[in-house]
Amino acid sequence: MKGSEDRITWFLDGMNKRFAIPVYQRKYDWKYENCRQLYDDLVKIAKNDRQSHFFGSIVSEVVPIGGKIVYHVIDGQQRLTTITLMLLAIKNLIANEKVNVEENRLDEQIAQRFLIAPYAEENDRIKLIPVKSDRDALYRLFGAEEDYDRSSNLTINYQFFYDTIMREEVPVIDLYHAIDKLEIISITLDKEDNAQLIFESLNSTGLALNEGDKIRNYVLMSLPAKDQSHYFDTYWAKIEKCTENHVSAFIRDYLSIKQQITPNINNVYKAFKSYAETVSLPIDTLLSDLLRYARFYEKLITCKSEFGNQKLDDCLYRFKRLDITVTRPFFLEILRLHQDEKITTDDLLQIFLITESYLFRRNICEVPTNALNKIFLNLNREILKFDNTPDHYVDKFIYALLSKKESGRYPDDDEFQSALSAKQVYKMTGKYKSYLFERFENYGTVETKDVFTHLDNNTYSIEHIMPQHLTPAWNETLGVNAEEIYSEWLHRLANLTLTGYNPNLGNSSFEEKRDAKEFGYKHSGIRMNQRIAAKETWGLAELEERNEEMIKYAVTIWKYPETNFVPAKKEFDSCTLDDDDYDLTGRDIIKYAYKNTEQNVSSWADMFEHILKYLHQKDKSVLTALAYSDKNASELSSCVRANESELRSALKIDENIYVEKNTSTARKISILRKIFALYGIDPMDLVFYLKDNQSSADDIDAFYIRYWTYAMDFIHEKHGKGAFKNVCPSKSASKHGYFGISGCSVYCYFAQSRASVGIAINTKEKEKNKAVFDEIKKYKTEIEETIGGTVAWDRGDTYKGAYIWKELTGVNLLNESNWKQVAEFHANWSKTLFDAIVPYLKKIFG
Repeated sequence: MKGSEDRITWFLDGMNKRFAIPVYQRKYDWKYENCRQLYDDLVKIAKNDRQSHFFGSIVSEVVPIGGKIVYHVIDGQQRLTTITLMLLAIKNLIANEKVNVEENRLDEQIAQRFLIAPYAEENDRIKLIPVKSDRDALYRLFGAEEDYDRSSNLTINYQFFYDTIMREEVPVIDLYHAIDKLEIISITLDKEDNAQLIFESLNSTGLALNEGDKIRNYVLMSLPAKDQSHYFDTYWAKIEKCTENHVSAFIRDYLSIKQQITPNINNVYKAFKSYAETVSLPIDTLLSDLLRYARFYEKLITCKSEFGNQKLDDCLYRFKRLDITVTRPFFLEILRLHQDEKITTDDLLQIFLITESYLFRRNICEVPTNALNKIFLNLNREILKFDNTPDHYVDKFIYALLSKKESGRYPDDDEFQSALSAKQVYKMTGKYKSYLFERFENYGTVETKDVFTHLDNNTYSIEHIMPQHLTPAWNETLGVNAEEIYSEWLHRLANLTLTGYNPNLGNSSFEEKRDAKEFGYKHSGIRMNQRIAAKETWGLAELEERNEEMIKYAVTIWKYPETNFVPAKKEFDSCTLDDDDYDLTGRDIIKYAYKNTEQNVSSWADMFEHILKYLHQKDKSVLTALAYSDKNASELSSCVRANESELRSALKIDENIYVEKNTSTARKISILRKIFALYGIDPMDLVFYLKDNQSSADDIDAFYIRYWTYAMDFIHEKHGKGAFKNVCPSKSASKHGYFGISGCSVYCYFAQSRASVGIAINTKEKEKNKAVFDEIKKYKTEIEETIGGTVAWDRGDTYKGAYIWKELTGVNLLNESNWKQVAEFHANWSKTLFDAIVPYLKKIFG
């Protein structure tokens, strides 16, 4: 197999060449959007006078036949066919005098170099030989227009190019020269190469065409040949090493950080290309940033932080064992903040441990995971937005997580303990089950054991103390309620332990399991077995005692975090230069702060001028290099010039340094972001303070935050440290309190014209919700006598949850005079319903 760089036109050029698509290839199937993208790329090449553009690879098997060389195209037929259609459209436009070109007889040159062999037999003149089902349609395109096969995809795409090129968005000759700049990698097979196996590799496993390879080629092939090796060795080879060649996954996370949107893993190349063209940074700046994040990525996948903190490395390893990747964009950002000395190594450890607890508690409580991607994608920005600084980062991080509700919530101790106590732990997925026992065995000791590896290689196994098969001896030990105890406790945490001797223990009696020489609990080196070995027997009392001990220990291992942080009320709305998702349309700036130094300004243009002059005084090399560069070298080069006459409205920064100032606010922000990147400055250091152009009466979110800030005092006073103890104000219409039963809550709700309070039965299983509701409704009379009135009973047959609730009408969120009435209603009735109904729920759920 041989590979070489080539131009697509060089590859096509030659009267003796033929390009045959093997019969096992699919029909030509490029769609309109593929052709549109190719045309747009060529227009950019022409307008920006780019010297090259990577067009992919073409793999072929070369077969000499007489005086001809036939290339059997194994991969790349779609690109090859599309370029043929485009060249044919250009040739026919010139021949039909639909466009004008100065180059004499260009249509004949295109035909004889790339499309036909003029001296060959009539049936052998067209150089491209498609699969049989496409062949007639292609051949008709070389004849009269009335004979075209209009149903063929070949004809449809040819007509697109013909019509589009005829409009001459760029001169046809420029478009033709742009085609000449399309670079390919031409791979030709040797006789000993198995063409079919290579075809399957390329088109089934995609090994030669993965997203990371496409990005590498996009980045490097645009460089002059003399620079490609330097950039590969300096940047790309290191990126591949840091990511263990998982470049596609890494760049997906990188783009998630930069754009706040997670691209599809199969569409990373296209997303990266769009990002690179949008930011328009010098290639070394872009690659340097990629390599910086790749080094952070390496710490996550190798579990070696290199910070001299074993607890942190152990935590990284546990994340790897759980195969949790949704957190990576957030973790990459906190590693960046650590490198920038904005958070400490101890801060890092706390953040990782709290995240670990958050995710495990949610898993045990079966909280849906669909919200996690968005939570971790936005979490760093959310934390920084509290006061636009990384100060007290851990406290703000805790507050942000504890503020999440519903599917984003951090289960409290009551909910977590209740769920873990009832959990059928033995039936959990393997990775979480292994993780749970590793933590119980190793937490709080330096004499740790490699529980994960021992479970992997079956040195350890998870043992039922009361066995899965009840023998007569065990029936006798458990007593008259043996079947009931067995059914309730068999797979729960209290009846499980680690052992290296599971086959030896089997269905043995408890005394045999405890006292057996070498492999009994008394002789075990596993910590959790020592307390079991101290028991005289094993029955309901021991199960309940061990259950209580382990559940209490669990809230120590997976601690619920606390913080005193409360966001300060802001005098002005604010955002940073790094906030891509902040809409500044129609917003006026009051002042800005750069590295905590504030400056009043009268306009965005005023701020723009201040910042550029400040940066230029610190380092004159950056803007000077842009001003004297080729005007078409980059987007920034076109707006930073040494000659003011080259700009529409020039802002003078220094002698012979001018910047275009006749731009929109969004354009100014874009320019500043790119310049900050060139200076290597964190864009979060620049904070904008904005006038409030919104009518507060229309800001419903603000009213909700203010109402819940007011009402939570009433609710907390009524419930104490109960269900609502960790509930904080937010812009949500409802607040939920939890009491240790997964999927159930007591809620307070306030719409703009009514309020309600209720008990929600909303586990993941619809039928379970209905069954619990039916069971609790049996006590309707007793419940309503307890609360001294009637409530609404909603089984919710048309939706998943079931509800028992009380409503208050005639109130309005926007009328603050109603707030005291609603707050007292929420506080009093939530406590009344809680006291009357939750005991029945706990009885039903066991």
